[in-house]
Amino acid sequence: MKKHTFAAALCGLLTLTSTHLSAQEVDDKYVENDVVSLAGKKGFSFSTKAGDFLFKPYALVQASACLNRYDDLGLETPYADNIANTGFAIPNAILGFTGKAFGKVTFNLSINAAKSGGALLQQAWFDIAMKESLRIRVGKFKTPFMHAYLSTLGETLFPVLPTSSTATVVLPYDLPYVNPNFATGFDLGIQLHGLIHGKWNYQVGIFNGTGADVNVASKTMCDDHKWLPALLYSGRFAYMPKGEMPASQGDPNNLKSDKMLIGVSASYNAEAESKSSNDLRVGAEFAMMKNRFYLAAEAYYMNMHFTKIQNKSDDMNFWGGYVQAGYFITSKLQGALRYDFMDRNGLDTGGLLNMPAIGVNYYFFGNNLKLQVMYQYMGRTGDNTQNDRDEAGIGLARHNATAMLQFTF
Repeated sequence: MKKHTFAAALCGLLTLTSTHLSAQEVDDKYVENDVVSLAGKKGFSFSTKAGDFLFKPYALVQASACLNRYDDLGLETPYADNIANTGFAIPNAILGFTGKAFGKVTFNLSINAAKSGGALLQQAWFDIAMKESLRIRVGKFKTPFMHAYLSTLGETLFPVLPTSSTATVVLPYDLPYVNPNFATGFDLGIQLHGLIHGKWNYQVGIFNGTGADVNVASKTMCDDHKWLPALLYSGRFAYMPKGEMPASQGDPNNLKSDKMLIGVSASYNAEAESKSSNDLRVGAEFAMMKNRFYLAAEAYYMNMHFTKIQNKSDDMNFWGGYVQAGYFITSKLQGALRYDFMDRNGLDTGGLLNMPAIGVNYYFFGNNLKLQVMYQYMGRTGDNTQNDRDEAGIGLARHNATAMLQFTF
């Protein structure tokens, strides 16, 4: 009888211990920063003995050299040199800290010294955990749209994001300050998010819709829809059948992973771009990691419905996307391929930008010290007129070569 009682007590103790560790792992998972991966790594940190408070500083520095060759009208003037925007750059120089407090709150603050104005403050947020399936995030952070942008900054497959996600669209109208792109990026707002049964992830938020450069409340009510605040409404839903997928596009320390993600997202920026248009974005994404292999594909669409004051009867519609794959040839060397495409002038023009890219990444010490090299070609096809063809390539290099060295801790 005593043996049975002792065995039962031992089983109960093991169950409690397992539950506690599982909860601890959940806490550690959310001590993240979207810059470098911290989960499961001890690193340099300060914490209390009880583990209810953790303070972890981090840094990321990227130094790059690039060569860009443009077409004759690629920079909107026949007097510009074909070789331009060439030389050395610091894409990012980020210093920040992240951590947790009171066992339920995680936080993050980071400064990007490579930026200016409002973008100097890259992130500033805190996250309150009701439970793993219900968390509330408030502050400045990434809006829930686009797999490429939501991936950890220091763990991307290429040194630059897909051009289709960052290039501004081309409008046939002269509208000052109106230059939207597909990626909504960093913004100020509030978000509900969570992970359900380890497979279903959701993110629903309301943001200013003014982007990373603005850190103040500057919005009003809509003019066309008096009942609606002129804000950005965004949501993303992802299914991960093999468990939660890391936000990495290449990690030499994790070559035995088997994960998959299928997601959809949408956002509505009410009377954005100085109250010129209502921008509706929708996207679909797929990503998988299988041992040394990584694959991702994404497509996005944007509708611009102009406000009444603009007196434009027709909407503008755009779409784009990419497919990219990476493979670890050795534990330190990763090859990368990408095909990027974008309808930059609007569906009515019929044209399409084609931007294939090839790259190689060498990991000296994982993602903490790595070298990324890539080449991208920009081609155009299907434009109705020569003018449409010329406008589609404005500001984009026909040939781009980039080498970037990254250091993080």
